[in-house]
Amino acid sequence: MRDETLKSTCRDAAWVVAVAFGLALGVNAVRSDGLPLVADREYQVLVPCPEVGGEAAALAPTDPALRDPRTVLLDARDAAAFAAWHAPGARSVPYDYLAPTPQETVREILASGAARVVVVGDGDDPDSGRELARELAGRGLQNVAFVTGGAPALKAALAGGAP
Repeated sequence: MRDETLKSTCRDAAWVVAVAFGLALGVNAVRSDGLPLVADREYQVLVPCPEVGGEAAALAPTDPALRDPRTVLLDARDAAAFAAWHAPGARSVPYDYLAPTPQETVREILASGAARVVVVGDGDDPDSGRELARELAGRGLQNVAFVTGGAPALKAALAGGAP
């Protein structure tokens, strides 16, 4: 009895596969942009992801532009690092390497009317500030820059009396 059940199960599975295969071939044949059954050229499997970033200028932590009241200062570090220390007037916009910055946040930055957007990151390699600045520039913001060395360099410059 057990062998009979196994045989009927295999037979039924073979029929399901055959019907699905035939249906797939039929749909592919009817489509105007059907997939070729045999590749006519080599597929490129390992291709780089498209870069969505734009160009962002690098600013020294002592740059006078950081003192300009028309500059919006964004902090790309995570919330805990922002809470521990951030530059006066900085706004927290945590950068996520895997997810884009929310469109609402980009709209708020655009609506601020700022002459310049400067992003402070963690100073690592890659620097979250540089990456957020590049993303914002790629999404249409003008005059976007990042602080070279990130928050550690800016904190040291502010402690030394610069900006």
